[in-house]
Amino acid sequence: MPDVPSLPLLIYKVASSASYAPARLSGHYAGMPVDAADGYMHFSTAAQLAGTLRRHFRDEADLVLLAVRTADLGPGLVWEPSRGGELFPHYYGGPLDLRAVAWEETVSVDAAGECSLPEAVR
Repeated sequence: MPDVPSLPLLIYKVASSASYAPARLSGHYAGMPVDAADGYMHFSTAAQLAGTLRRHFRDEADLVLLAVRTADLGPGLVWEPSRGGELFPHYYGGPLDLRAVAWEETVSVDAAGECSLPEAVR
C-alpha cells in the first residue's frame, strides 16, 4: 500500500438508491456499475468527497452516502493514485459487508454539482 499520511477512520461510498436497495436485504453491497466495470469499489475520503460528487454525480437526486470504517475493510482496501495523482481508497474485497457501515444518509447533487454534505462527514 502506498504511504498514506494517516489512515482515516471513515471513507465514503456514494451509491444510487436503486443500486443500494438490494443490499438492505442481503447485508452486502455489490457497488455501482462503474465498480463492477473497474473491478474494485470506488471510495473517497472526506476531503475528496465534494469533488467526487461534483464530477460524477452532478444533477442526481436520491443518492445514498455510506460512511465506512476503514478498519473493517482489511487488506482489500488499497490506496491508489487517481485524479491528479491523489491517492484514493479502492476496495478489492468483493461486496461490501454492511456491518462496516458506520452510518448512511441520503444526499442530492444539483445541476451545478453542489451538495450539502452531512455534518458527520469529516
